[in-house]
Amino acid sequence: MSLEVGSPVEGLAAALSDVPDPVFSQAMVGPGVAVRPAGGRADAVAPIAGVVATVHPHAFVVAAPSGTAVLVHLGIDTVKLQGEGFELHVSKGDQVTAGQPVVSWDPSGVEAAGYSAVCPVVALDQAPEALADLREDGPVRAGDTLFAVEA
Repeated sequence: MSLEVGSPVEGLAAALSDVPDPVFSQAMVGPGVAVRPAGGRADAVAPIAGVVATVHPHAFVVAAPSGTAVLVHLGIDTVKLQGEGFELHVSKGDQVTAGQPVVSWDPSGVEAAGYSAVCPVVALDQAPEALADLREDGPVRAGDTLFAVEA
């Protein structure tokens, strides 16, 4: 059985290797896809249905009932913004549906502060071969499938 992982934001899909951070570009935390978000304030949505395992203003993890966990990181080095410009809509332990708003943020504001707004979407603790149907280029809307994970 496979689990479809949706884009948390609207923008342009890109290869994870294009992310300007070796932790993501070298898939140290797991394989996935990146999304270069469209500008302007927007909601980042849950990529899968499940439980919010971790939530910070700049990043969150949703774990599916199968145990597969997906990390969404809103920008690179955005932890340095200390939550400024991010608004959480969920808490750790909450059940979420795919496409449910998790964090509101402003990618343009992140870039204006000197950080990359690119969003890595990573299947944690998965081998690259566990992913299928990777979408690594072209426009995506929030909720569009980025890849599938064998669950």
